[in-house]
Amino acid sequence: MKKKLILIASLLTAITGFTAPVQAAYPESPVQFIVPWPPGDFEDVLTRMIAARMEEKTGVSASVVNKPGGGDGPFPGALEVLNGPTDGSMVGSFVIGVPIVGPVIDIGIEEDSFTPVGIFLTYPFVLASSGDSGYSNMKELAAYAQENDVVLGHFGAGLTPTRATFAAARNMDFEFADDSAFDLLDCNSLSSGDADVINTTLALIEPCLDDINILANIGSEPIGKLDGVETLASQSGINDIELWNGLFVKKGTPQEVVDTLAAIAEETMASDEAQQLMAETGARVYWQNAEESAARIVTDRAKNAELSE
Repeated sequence: MKKKLILIASLLTAITGFTAPVQAAYPESPVQFIVPWPPGDFEDVLTRMIAARMEEKTGVSASVVNKPGGGDGPFPGALEVLNGPTDGSMVGSFVIGVPIVGPVIDIGIEEDSFTPVGIFLTYPFVLASSGDSGYSNMKELAAYAQENDVVLGHFGAGLTPTRATFAAARNMDFEFADDSAFDLLDCNSLSSGDADVINTTLALIEPCLDDINILANIGSEPIGKLDGVETLASQSGINDIELWNGLFVKKGTPQEVVDTLAAIAEETMASDEAQQLMAETGARVYWQNAEESAARIVTDRAKNAELSE
């Protein structure tokens, strides 16, 4: 009897051509990209490009869902991805703070909670002052602040560019007389006198670029369209940590999902549309794969700890 069963099984295998069910290609069902910020900023625009290309290439619905966390920043959105499935139907588009800060604030995010798919954006953060401020770089600001009160405007004390700014001031032996968090920092923030120096993105002050001073850009490389402006790191001696954004999935997501997302995202970042955004805004658009991104996160954890010291 046993020999007969083996023979029957062998015949079935020969007829069907396989011995086990074949896993369907990803994606089988609609994919949501969770952006934990309001619509309109760089990460939102680029993630929408990725979703559109994914839908075009796979024929499966792919959409961006904005989940702004208010005073809690990106973390409510990140936790939604963390509590979601591991089938690739929910993908996070996260800033550096999720994998770097999330694990140290006791909200349920661990260092290995998410698997990086890839990093694709560096925000064009700058420090700017009014054109008649009397200082046009960090050395001049440091000298001015020794004798005068200087108020800093930023998007939140815990944000990477803000923390880098405070560290630079300490390194250059000066401090801001006061600082305040704002929902929006643009040309009006300087002209109205709400702040003397603002920590903001280049796109928000583009309309008045000829009338203001850009003291530094916050990142590892100068911004090409800002001729002569040096990085905050090179001027102050702090490390070159920068605010970036990437795609992440929950730990345990199949490699096939990661590979598919990475291929589509890399193709998207190389597109004319994404590269045009970089040329027009000063944002850096590129693709770092999963291995490179994981190594960058480890490095940035050390840089973040250094800033804290």
